Amino acid sequence: MTLTRNDVLQIVRSRYTTKHYDPSKAVSEEDFNALLEVLRLSPSSVNSQPWEFFIARTPEARARLLPAIPDFNRQRVADASHVIVFVVHEKLDEQYLQELLAKETADGRFGNEEARAGQDAGRRHFVGLHSLSQQELLSWEMRQSYIAQGFLLFAAAAMGIDSTPIEGADFSRIDRILGLREQGLRSFFAVSLGYRAQDDSNASRPKSRWSAERIFHEIA
Repeated sequence: MTLTRNDVLQIVRSRYTTKHYDPSKAVSEEDFNALLEVLRLSPSSVNSQPWEFFIARTPEARARLLPAIPDFNRQRVADASHVIVFVVHEKLDEQYLQELLAKETADGRFGNEEARAGQDAGRRHFVGLHSLSQQELLSWEMRQSYIAQGFLLFAAAAMGIDSTPIEGADFSRIDRILGLREQGLRSFFAVSLGYRAQDDSNASRPKSRWSAERIFHEIA
């Protein structure tokens, strides 16, 4: 089924960041697995896919994250149905690039060796441009991960699932809790998923965005 223009506009007009979840309502495994597939299929620059996702499906798993979550965000983690921590690689080294190219080859991405070599060279070029420092590489990888987050937020809203993007946390501490640095990984943000509480404070607030006249500019 194809969403109509009005369907898409209705989704983005009605979607909002949930502040309070109903802990008695859980996202079904079928729906959650569909959202994971959305993340897996999300686009990234030169198909770099520099991400991994750590999933808290149970109250016990979410409780492990709470020492890194400040008070104002704790209930948005504790009461949610699922929490996904977005993680990127500290480096995209030779082994990673070779494994990624091998996966693309196995998936039938290339019609011939020239196309395969071209993809490899192009990706190495752009990864190299952003690898002058680890800070720049992590920033570039994080920007790719935000693309995946956008796909997740829209897909969740289209499925009637509420969400909260979370940057307000001590992600260095989450790295320690999950043992990420030892795996060459870093976390930067998370997304809570579930169903809003009936008294969710954000549900009745009108959406506030800049006007179209302020933000859209035609190039002559």
